[in-house]
Amino acid sequence: MDLVIKNVDVVNEGEIQRRDVYIKNGRFEKLAQQIDTPASVREIDGEGLTLIPGLIDDQVHFREPGLTHKACIATESRAAVAGGVTSFMDMPNVQPASLNMELLEERYAIASRNSPANYSFYLGVSNDNAKQALEVNKHKQAVCGLKIFMGSSTGNMLVDNIITLEKIFAESEVLIATHCEQEHIIHQNRARLKADGVAMDHARFHPIIRDVDACYESSVSAMQLAKKFNTRLHILHITTEKELQLFTNMFPLNEKRITSEVCVHHLHYTADDYEQYGNLIQCNPAIKAPEHREALWKALLDDRIDIIATDHAPHTWEEKQKPYGEAPSGLPLVQHSLLMLLQARREGRISLEKIVEKACHAPAQCFQIRERGYIREGYHADFVLLDLKGETTVSKDQLYYRCGWSPLEGKILPGRIHATYVNGQCVYALGSVIEGVCGQRLLFDRP
Repeated sequence: MDLVIKNVDVVNEGEIQRRDVYIKNGRFEKLAQQIDTPASVREIDGEGLTLIPGLIDDQVHFREPGLTHKACIATESRAAVAGGVTSFMDMPNVQPASLNMELLEERYAIASRNSPANYSFYLGVSNDNAKQALEVNKHKQAVCGLKIFMGSSTGNMLVDNIITLEKIFAESEVLIATHCEQEHIIHQNRARLKADGVAMDHARFHPIIRDVDACYESSVSAMQLAKKFNTRLHILHITTEKELQLFTNMFPLNEKRITSEVCVHHLHYTADDYEQYGNLIQCNPAIKAPEHREALWKALLDDRIDIIATDHAPHTWEEKQKPYGEAPSGLPLVQHSLLMLLQARREGRISLEKIVEKACHAPAQCFQIRERGYIREGYHADFVLLDLKGETTVSKDQLYYRCGWSPLEGKILPGRIHATYVNGQCVYALGSVIEGVCGQRLLFDRP
């Protein structure tokens, strides 16, 4: 349905301006101070609301296929749009792992039927699938990138064979996203604690085992490979102050060959929170000491860090109740990531314009996504209407996650998602997902 939104505050490309917005055939047709609504076109009064581009989450784990007792594309994509996320990029560590284009296309088919949000999927790399992984070069306008776990992962996805790594970094024509933790350092830390008689019986030990050096050494290795072969590298979920010295803000994003991401939970929690939340905030890389969170905020604001994402990674409540060491890492976040950033805005840490830059514009630019991520005439109409004066109480009965829990339960977060639109169609409004609408496959402008 074509639509005109009147008198709405539009946040886009560093500015907030009162505008009328005309959406036609799923795209932004016109933005102006005043638009006369055409006959038969629906009109909405946007007075008191704020319009931002839909968030683009470049790192989620929606668990389908094979792990659907935790999550699935249908449930988690509904959580995404309920949180203002209109596009996602899903990781390959499912069962079977997405290690070839045939398996990857099966996931695209599932999303085309079940996801109200736009979608893309990474092709995974293992020690022995370099040939299959590089098939992505033939599909570089239709796949977001390659994912390399340079640290432990589920199944056969830890890549530590230097021959494989060099071949992938040398020949990939698409962005390579990496999880950077050095596995041998993690093993050494665990062995040292065991030798000292430490029980390692609580999640408070997680950032000691998966420590700063494990992250730093792995990030250095990835960057050395990228620089050797001039590869387009994107390092996911940076967590340490030490790693930040590896990144620069001396170039605009579109000129960077190496970029970085920070996740909302690493901006929100610190190691002090393990006493309260335990395994519920156990994730890889680990949430670390408060000084690292402060350094991450500083680097985000000065543009050494380029993107904000979630690494949404749900597990069942029962799995999270297991003893530390047996409980899996990861937590559900995609439904409240925008509101968590609005909490940081209320605390004076970040402006609304900067949130839009890092969670909407930068992912689109970094991945070269075609005609999304901005409020621009001719672009796909993916956007969120926010009530910035409202509040949202995180409650179990409002969660769309299949896992059915959130570490944020009981929290009152500033702001309220009034409505979410994907390709000009309303997919979420006033607390309910609108069924019967499916998102589109993301496309990429790559030569």
